[in-house]
Amino acid sequence: MSLFLERLSGGPVLCDGAMGTLLYAKGVFINRCYDELNVSQPEMVGAIHADYVKAGAEVLETNTFGANYYRLLRHGMEARVSEINRAGVRLARAAAGEAAMVAGSVGPLGLRIEPLGRIAREEARKAFRDQIEVLADEGVDLILLETFGYIDELHQAVLAAREVAPGLPVVAEVTIDEEGNALDGAQPEAFGVRLTDFGVDVLGCNCSIGPAAMLDTIERLRKVTSLPLAAQPNAGMPRSVEGRNIYLCSPEYMASYARKFAAAGVSLVGGCCGTTPEHIKAMKSALRVGEARASSFRVTVANPVAAPIVKPLEERSKLGHKLATGGFVTMVEIVPPKGSDPAKELAAARYLSSVNIDAVNVPDSPRASARMGNQALCSLIARECGIETVLHYTCRDRNVLSIQSDLLGASAMGLHNLICITGDPPKLGNYPDATAVFDVDSIGLVNIAHNLNLGVDIGANPIGSATSFVIGVGANPGISDVDEEVRRFEYKCEAGAHYAVTQPVFDLRLLEEFLRRVEHCRIPVLAGIWPLTSLRNAEFMSNELRVSVPDEILARMAAASQSSEHARAEGVLIAREMVMKARGMVQGVQVSAPLGKFTAAVDVIEALG
Repeated sequence: MSLFLERLSGGPVLCDGAMGTLLYAKGVFINRCYDELNVSQPEMVGAIHADYVKAGAEVLETNTFGANYYRLLRHGMEARVSEINRAGVRLARAAAGEAAMVAGSVGPLGLRIEPLGRIAREEARKAFRDQIEVLADEGVDLILLETFGYIDELHQAVLAAREVAPGLPVVAEVTIDEEGNALDGAQPEAFGVRLTDFGVDVLGCNCSIGPAAMLDTIERLRKVTSLPLAAQPNAGMPRSVEGRNIYLCSPEYMASYARKFAAAGVSLVGGCCGTTPEHIKAMKSALRVGEARASSFRVTVANPVAAPIVKPLEERSKLGHKLATGGFVTMVEIVPPKGSDPAKELAAARYLSSVNIDAVNVPDSPRASARMGNQALCSLIARECGIETVLHYTCRDRNVLSIQSDLLGASAMGLHNLICITGDPPKLGNYPDATAVFDVDSIGLVNIAHNLNLGVDIGANPIGSATSFVIGVGANPGISDVDEEVRRFEYKCEAGAHYAVTQPVFDLRLLEEFLRRVEHCRIPVLAGIWPLTSLRNAEFMSNELRVSVPDEILARMAAASQSSEHARAEGVLIAREMVMKARGMVQGVQVSAPLGKFTAAVDVIEALG
C-alpha cells in the first residue's frame, strides 16, 4: 500500500487550498500562464507551498493544473510540458520536506474531446500521458485529477495515469453545479458508479461550489461507492466587489464543514478557489479537535431501470425503411421563407407529395441567413402536406443544452429524419457580427442524437423513452483536402450516422473516388444534385462555394447563355445526366430547386423513370 493510501486509512487527510487565488492576489494577471511561473518565478510559487505546509496541509498539489499540451499551446508553450511539470514537482517537494506528500495536479485539457469535440480520445489520452509521465518521473506520491466536468475526458486521464504510473494512487475529482451534477449532466449516482468502475483509488468533487452544496453531493456519492471520498470546495460562490471576484466564506465556516465532511465519510479534505492558508489552518484545527471519524456507510444498489425500446431503422420513418431495405431515395430541398408566411413552401411540398417524392429536405438558415425556423416549417409540412420531412440541424446557433432540448422537441412533434451539419459561420450571411456558438461540430451533434436514440442524454443519464431519429450527415467529395473529409466521414459513421448526403456533384470522377474510399463505412450515400440556372451560377459554385465544376460543364453553360430559358434548360439537362450516371453508385439523390423552381427539380428526378 502506498504511503498516501495508508495514511487515508487512519483518518481524514488534509490537502492544501487554492494556488491561482494567491497568485492573483500577488499581482499576477489572469492572462498569464500560471503554470509557467514554476520556471519564471519559482520563489513566489514555493512560498505559497511553504505557507500551506505551515498551516498544516498534509498534501501539497503541484502548480501544474494547466500544464498539458493543449492549455500550454494557448501561450505558445506547448514544447515546455516536461520543463514546467518537472519544475512544479520540485518546488512542491522542496516545500513539503518530510511534513507533507506531493500530489501531481492534472486538470482537463480545456477543449472538448469526442464525442462532443474535435479532439480524439487517443489524442486526449496522449496529452494526459505526456504530463503524468513527467509528474511520476519526478516522484509525486499520487496523481490528482481535478476539476473535470466531463466524465469521458476524466476516463481518458485515468487510463493515461494507469498506463504510465501504475503504482501511483489516482484521485479523481469532478466539478459540479449546485444540483450536484457534472458539467455534462451526469448525476452523482451515475458518475460515482462510473468512477468506481474506472478503478480510481479515491473519488470526489472539487471547485465550482461552496461546502454546503458539495456536502449534499458527497452524501449521495457515499451511497453508491465504497471507495474513499474527496471534497475540496471553493470558499463559497464568488461575489463581485468593486470589480473583483471575492470569495466570502470565512476560515471558521470552512472549518465547520471540514468536520461535517469527515463525518460524512470523506477521507481527503481540502479547498479550491478562494481558500487560503488561513482556511487550511482553521480546517486543520477543526479536524484535530473534533477527532472526526468517517461515518459508516452503505452502498445502495439502485433499482435497475428498464432499457428503453430502440426501434430498428426501418420502423423509424418511411425514409428509414427505404434506406434500410435498399430502396432508391428521392428528396427535394425546400428553403424556409424569409418572412412568416409559408404558403409557397407548403404549396411546393404538396406538389412534391403528389408526384411521389420521398421526402423534402429543409435547411437550417442556409448561408447563415435569417429565415423562418426550419423545425416549424417541417412540422407544418408534415401536418398539412402528406410528405415526410428531413430536418437540417446545425451547431452554429445552439449550445449542447439547446441542441438536446430541440431534438427532444422535434421527436415529440414526430420529426424523425435529421441531417446533422456543423453550419455556415455568421460572417457568410447578412449579419456577420452575430455570435456563433459551435459548442460541438457535426460529429458531436451525431453523437448527441445517437445517445438520445439509446435513451440517454449527453451525460449518459436515462431520459425515459428513446428517440427514433434517422441520422444523416453531409459529405463533400470535391473538397480540396479529401483525406480530412474521409477521416471526418469515418468519425461521423462511428458516432452513429445512418446515411449521408453529398454537396452538389458535377464531377462524377470525384464522387466515384470518394465512394471508393468510404466504402468500408457501409452507410447509404445520396448524391446532391443542383440544376444550374446560368453561367454565373456555375461560376459561383466553382469559385465561391469551391464545388468542383468541370470545364466541360462551364462551357456548356456558356454556350446556353443566350437566354435565361436556354440556360435553365441546359442546367436541368446536365442535372438529369448526373442523376443517370450516379444512379448505380448511390442509393438516392437530393435535388435542389434553385430560384424555387420545383418543377425543374422534378424534371431532373423524372430522368430515373
